[in-house]
Amino acid sequence: MGHAHPVPLPARLVRTARLTLAPPGKENLPDLVRLKGDPRVFELMLHGVRTEAMARAELEDDIAFWAQRGYGTWCVFHTKSGEFLGISGLMERPDGRGIALRFALWPECRGHGYAREAAKAGLKFGHCAGLARIIAVAWENNHASRHVLADIGMAQCDAFDYRDRRMIVYESLA
Repeated sequence: MGHAHPVPLPARLVRTARLTLAPPGKENLPDLVRLKGDPRVFELMLHGVRTEAMARAELEDDIAFWAQRGYGTWCVFHTKSGEFLGISGLMERPDGRGIALRFALWPECRGHGYAREAAKAGLKFGHCAGLARIIAVAWENNHASRHVLADIGMAQCDAFDYRDRRMIVYESLA
């Protein structure tokens, strides 16, 4: 099965009612270093909190992934203020489970529906880009993320143990 053709650059920008999702560029490195280095945000993400060098390497990978696949991880901004809120998007899981939806926003963003809005937009973009199945993985006790995944229409389909934690797998089928 071939990969989706790269989407022209302007079409990679996604706007929702309150958010702008933009593929990351080198100019986003300082925000990404802060976000990925913050345990309040990245402790529960796959591979945990990142060093500055790791965040820089991941940015290079994200840029290359977009160029190759035509989808990937976005930087999430509040459209009106321009404030960087976090990341959301689609990435190939290293464990072979497939293309996964992910999101990580500042804790101060909780309770405003931004994660739900960004995740829903990413899911829709992925299906429109030709992905028939998109998964997401959340720690069993991460009720906020699990609620977002269920709320955007993803269904539980599997579970596995990782780092002594029960992980729940969700899926969305086009």
